[in-house]
Amino acid sequence: MKGVFQTDQGQVRSHNEDSGGIFYNQTGELLAIVADGMGGHQAGDVASQMATAFVQEKWEKTDAMQSPEAAEDWLQKTIKDMNTAILDHARENEECAGMGTTAVIVICTNRYATISHIGDSRCYIWNDHGLSQVTEDHSLVNELVRTGQITKDDAEQHPRRNVLLKALGTDEHAYADLQTLEWEAGHKLLLCSDGLTNKLTDDEMEAFLQKDIELETIANELINLANERGGEDNISLIILQHDVCMEAGGT
Repeated sequence: MKGVFQTDQGQVRSHNEDSGGIFYNQTGELLAIVADGMGGHQAGDVASQMATAFVQEKWEKTDAMQSPEAAEDWLQKTIKDMNTAILDHARENEECAGMGTTAVIVICTNRYATISHIGDSRCYIWNDHGLSQVTEDHSLVNELVRTGQITKDDAEQHPRRNVLLKALGTDEHAYADLQTLEWEAGHKLLLCSDGLTNKLTDDEMEAFLQKDIELETIANELINLANERGGEDNISLIILQHDVCMEAGGT
């Protein structure tokens, strides 16, 4: 299984509040996370980095996921504990009051990919059917679209398009969405913060993902285009590709 993580400060922000990474458990199974922090001063940095470090530490001590149900249970418990840790840190450190972070996390084995997310960082899958958005944003504008109050085109220009309905570290009962997909040879997964999706359309991202070139090159090209179009936000993404032959994990 191939994977690449790239993050960029963008053209406007004074620092990068995104975090993420690709990590492996005791049997070589892969976990990837992208987290987009929010909060004043350095608090967004703290929240997103805490989320990444928390899941990395837990995952690297974990044995093989024997089933999708096991992966979903692991993610559910880990995210609950992560949320508590971020909340506690904010309460104990005045400078971090009000901080929070989105998170999109995927566990990949040979047979399936289990995805969890909270907030508006997204996961897409590219396969024989093209590019499909797997996650649904926990945002005000997405709720307005879902209930038919505005169109998708309206959402792109809505003045409150950055307002989140859920994020880690903002509520004691922050529940993430969970789902499991078939994960087969040739498939690609894209995890990204809204710094990418606010600048590129789904069709444009699909055009990049279908290229038969190095994943790192695709990642760089995506970030460069987002920056060329203003880069007002931090830009982070992970691309994962399921190879025909996989060495890690027998599940």
